[in-house]
Amino acid sequence: MKLSVVIPAYNEALNIPDTVNAFYNKLKEHGIENEILVINDNSKDNTVEVIEELQKTVPTLRTLVNPPPHNGFGFAVRKGLENFSGDCVAIVMADLSDSPDDLVKFYNTMVTQKVDCVFGNRFAKGGKVIDYPKNKLYLNRFVNNMISFVFNFKYNDCTNAFKLYSRQAMEGLKPFMSPHFNLTVELPLKALVRGYSFAVVPNSWQNRKHGTSNLKIKEMGSRYFFIVLYCFIEKFFSRGDFKKKW
Repeated sequence: MKLSVVIPAYNEALNIPDTVNAFYNKLKEHGIENEILVINDNSKDNTVEVIEELQKTVPTLRTLVNPPPHNGFGFAVRKGLENFSGDCVAIVMADLSDSPDDLVKFYNTMVTQKVDCVFGNRFAKGGKVIDYPKNKLYLNRFVNNMISFVFNFKYNDCTNAFKLYSRQAMEGLKPFMSPHFNLTVELPLKALVRGYSFAVVPNSWQNRKHGTSNLKIKEMGSRYFFIVLYCFIEKFFSRGDFKKKW
């Protein structure tokens, strides 16, 4: 089963080499057929040149450009999700905050348990976060626990972008709506609401070594609320029109 790894990149020239090499080498070590798909989100630094250099040593590396005017994290990820070639697809951050070892666990869990999705949980037993900003941590726990309560799901790390989806599940989550970081909530909530099977695997997260995050909390609040409200309406009022068809 071929695994695609979608990596959105905006001005990540300093981070992308370590990230691409770490994931490629780990997947190769475990004999997992893979595609590393980096989406250059109209970067202003030398990300393009760095990716071109990486392609000389990473044979499974592909790259696409997400051109203006539709730039932003969500649009970049969506570009990848509409163009990946694997049987399953993972969303991975360009700053190596996600662990290649965890992705191998995700993949093996999907294969052995035959589930549609594998969700990481940084706050479950066995998970961990390193150097997580305290203000973001408190907000993260509040938002995720509220989503878990409102939707009556036991899973409480929806905003964690690091997840693995089968191709069938990803097709079933279309059309995508979120142009920004709220896509990280849209995808798992739709999967849960629409009845796709999932497993939860503890995972680790560490803060980036270079640069700053592009997530702007003040700008994202209403956008997260919108997508949560949309999924709430779908869950309780769509009468199962979007449910997984077995």
